[in-house]
Amino acid sequence: MGLEQIKKPEDIKNMSVKELEQLAVEVREALLNRLSKKGGHFGPNFGVVEITIALHYVFNSPIDKIVYDISHQCYTHKILTGRGEGFYDDESFHKISGYTNPDESDHDFFKVGHTSTSVSLATGLAKARDLKGSKENIIALIGDGSLSGGEALEGLDYAGELGTNLIIVVNDNEMSIAENHGGLYRNLAQLRESKGSCPCNLFKAFGLDYRYVEDGHNLEALIQAFREVKDTEKPVVVHVHTVKGKGYSFAEGPKENWHWHAPFDVATGQSPVRSGGGEDYATITSNYFLDKMKEDPLVSVVVAGAPTNIGFSADKRKEAGTQFVDVGIAEEQGIAMVSGMAKNGAKPVFATHSSFMQRTYDQLSQDLCINKSPATVLVNTASIYGMSDVTHLGIFDIPMMSNIPNLVYLAPTGKQEYLAMIEWSLDQREYPVAIRIPCNGVHDNVVTPDKDYSELNRYQVIKEGSEIAILALGDFFQLGQETASYIEKELGITPTLINPRYITGVDEELLEGLMQNHKKVITLEDGILDGGFGEKIAAFYGAKDMKVYTFGLKKEFYDRYRVDDLMRANHLTPEQIVEDIK
Repeated sequence: MGLEQIKKPEDIKNMSVKELEQLAVEVREALLNRLSKKGGHFGPNFGVVEITIALHYVFNSPIDKIVYDISHQCYTHKILTGRGEGFYDDESFHKISGYTNPDESDHDFFKVGHTSTSVSLATGLAKARDLKGSKENIIALIGDGSLSGGEALEGLDYAGELGTNLIIVVNDNEMSIAENHGGLYRNLAQLRESKGSCPCNLFKAFGLDYRYVEDGHNLEALIQAFREVKDTEKPVVVHVHTVKGKGYSFAEGPKENWHWHAPFDVATGQSPVRSGGGEDYATITSNYFLDKMKEDPLVSVVVAGAPTNIGFSADKRKEAGTQFVDVGIAEEQGIAMVSGMAKNGAKPVFATHSSFMQRTYDQLSQDLCINKSPATVLVNTASIYGMSDVTHLGIFDIPMMSNIPNLVYLAPTGKQEYLAMIEWSLDQREYPVAIRIPCNGVHDNVVTPDKDYSELNRYQVIKEGSEIAILALGDFFQLGQETASYIEKELGITPTLINPRYITGVDEELLEGLMQNHKKVITLEDGILDGGFGEKIAAFYGAKDMKVYTFGLKKEFYDRYRVDDLMRANHLTPEQIVEDIK
């Protein structure tokens, strides 16, 4: 049977093990077709082909409910649940997302893209099942890297008390995005070495039953293990040892490079050289900190399982030594840790993606800002130009972070200003400081940036004008420049162009001064308008004789958008902006 004939899990249930093994080969061929042409999460998906086939062979989805942690290992699941054309048919790639999506199939239960959530979500499904008196199996598939997340440990802790059917499949490939970090991985290693028999057992300590499968690519062994736990009346962990990237030699080598991969040539594993080249902020950031670490032993960079988000590849991590810290996929630990480091005299920096910063809001507020710990937080992909999957949007950071007291949140408009802001933040001892990493390409600043940002909320006038003032924040500064030129061309007015720099405060003196010879103020921000920067400016002018036009994004969960389309839909082109203010 070819993949084209598989429309539902029932289509594989009468296959022999030999036929299932051939199915695994065909699934990997389909995965390779999509991933080599479109890119995506390669290693996680290639590593769970057999686990997923065995799950659907033994269990009865969607009556039996499978929750995929992060869900960037759900491709085989999609193929077996009627969405195979999204992999073997190039014209159908767009029909499926890279994550589980209930809008696509009844076999998906959650839109999930953040780590460590599956066990907690599954406990909820199990509790509701018990309240209804039904009997289906609830399965959570979680990778070993995700176990370092606090929610995973909370979920395991409660699962041990649940006392009912809950099957937790731990896919142990000895990797997170990069290498694993944390003490619990010593126990996973002991369990692997003892084939699951060592007396020290993390999962049993939580009160969970336990099974171990040494070869997570052996379909017979997987089917047997899943049959043993099917319809269990108590929570159980099936610990499965797999190889990340299994079945493609290049991905089985340097696994970190193949966690997510851009399109590539199947024969060589090489991606085409991108046109344009030039600098990028990941390299700029990592090179800057490597130099600073050599100058100052108190400088330390902390990440949460995503070291290359600021360019710290394996060789750079080695060069940084103990001044580089990866806490695992544990953003809460990261923020609390840098607060403690700063309080004790170090110069710590925590960096992660804007979407993941949401996972540590409480620590930003409680551990960092209430205590005014002078740590630096770098917020990456906080932009319409960042990641576009609905689970990874980076456009909510301004309302989320700019309203926390004591935090100074800065939005640089170019390379020199970005580095100047970091330099100031490392040396000052008064404030917790967050800095948005630019995301719209590397631009040089049009004027020399300041070196000292301690006089808070002082905006920078880039070009004096009249009638109209444009406050262009961060990544939208270049849009502000284009809009200023268009206004001058279309309306014959030279507008004032301002770089606000500070997201967290209002320059009252400058805004008052604008009232002398300006009638309109335009704010441009690369994020959600509700609760954002523009609304602060509009509130300041509320009862005053000034017309304020706020431009940004409507409060929505966007998914897999094209930047140009989304910009136009939100009137974020110079032509639309000018038309709106006429």
